[in-house]
Amino acid sequence: MSLPKIPKEKQLPEGGIVDSPKTEQEHMTTGGWRVLRSVIDHEKCTKCKTCWINCPDAAIQVDENGDMNIYLKYCKGCGICASVCPVGAIKRVPELDFEEVSVYRELPF
Repeated sequence: MSLPKIPKEKQLPEGGIVDSPKTEQEHMTTGGWRVLRSVIDHEKCTKCKTCWINCPDAAIQVDENGDMNIYLKYCKGCGICASVCPVGAIKRVPELDFEEVSVYRELPF
């Protein structure tokens, strides 16, 4: 039994890289409904990039020093980064503990 032939335009090249979705667009902002915020302890962080690789929203950015930073505008607060961090450098903190949060302090109705 032979496998069906896949048309060339639908084939994925061997070793090809599939771009991740771009979250830089304004309609992709999702940080406003987060309940828990992930906070990185840079003293504990080993810069292994495990959080960066596993973030489904590409909300973790690497700066010029190799430090991980969470781009809160796009972070949904799923907590995957905190759960995969091998050294426990990422903690989950209630969003209301931060002063700059105004979304949750205003009633939506």
